[in-house]
Amino acid sequence: MSNINLIIEERPANIGNFFVGRLLPFREKRTVGPFAFIDHMGPAALSDHENLDVGPHPHIGLSTLTYLFEGAIMHRDSLGTALEITPGQVNWMTSGKGIVHSERTPERLRTTDKYLHGLQIWVALPKHLEQMEPQFAHVTEDELPQWEQDGITLKLIAGEAFGKKSPVPVFSPLYFIEVKSTSRQKVTLGSGLYGESGLYILEGSIEGEGHTFGPKQLLVAKDSSLCEFTMDANTTVYIFGGEPFEEPRHIYWNFVSSDPQLIEEAKERWTAQEFPKIPGETGFVPLPEPNPNFTTKK
Repeated sequence: MSNINLIIEERPANIGNFFVGRLLPFREKRTVGPFAFIDHMGPAALSDHENLDVGPHPHIGLSTLTYLFEGAIMHRDSLGTALEITPGQVNWMTSGKGIVHSERTPERLRTTDKYLHGLQIWVALPKHLEQMEPQFAHVTEDELPQWEQDGITLKLIAGEAFGKKSPVPVFSPLYFIEVKSTSRQKVTLGSGLYGESGLYILEGSIEGEGHTFGPKQLLVAKDSSLCEFTMDANTTVYIFGGEPFEEPRHIYWNFVSSDPQLIEEAKERWTAQEFPKIPGETGFVPLPEPNPNFTTKK
């Protein structure tokens, strides 16, 4: 693992009434390929009176990827989508010029004890598509490419890699791959990756050149070559990345764009409540005060 350029530890962040572990953006590395934001949700045990309730909030310039390990989230958006996501499925929402969505504990679970665990990811759009019309896609677990190789199991959640392609409709060259081991295994990925690359350890540990890395660590490679490493038994990692964009990406709150003016316009539109509405939702999350630690460039 001599190719490691940076090690990022999860940092706690509050997303309303729920704490997450934030991985990206990081002060020394704002993006990995087109990936601009990664939150690790949980694992959290919620009692019968505790629920996830992220009210209506806007996005521009990105696609969101929600991938759960445990629990369920009810997704509603201004396209009229109302869909419950469960473990192994992929919710892929593309904001383009503007979309609004909410994320809540489903009604069927709101008065019971439950768990919530998963990843929420933002993927920046190419500059020429930042103002595209919003879209939504939902992909079931059995639609995702999955295969075994040298004693490990791989699943291509999004993008293209190793000659395989996920049905998730991405808009630039990228990959998001789940790798699982049930026994101690040496992993050689070869030349199947490209662009920038990162490896996130969800559980277990990996070793390389005398170093051991564990859960909640994100290893960012110097280039797309992650070389060889050894996965301990019962380890799960996520490898992600792709071709970076030439233009830096600016982030303010839930807005991502290569053009700061588009972010300013989005702030004004949200304050004036000019974004489209979510059918059946009346509240909204107000625009926050500027946060210098979250207004970022690549």
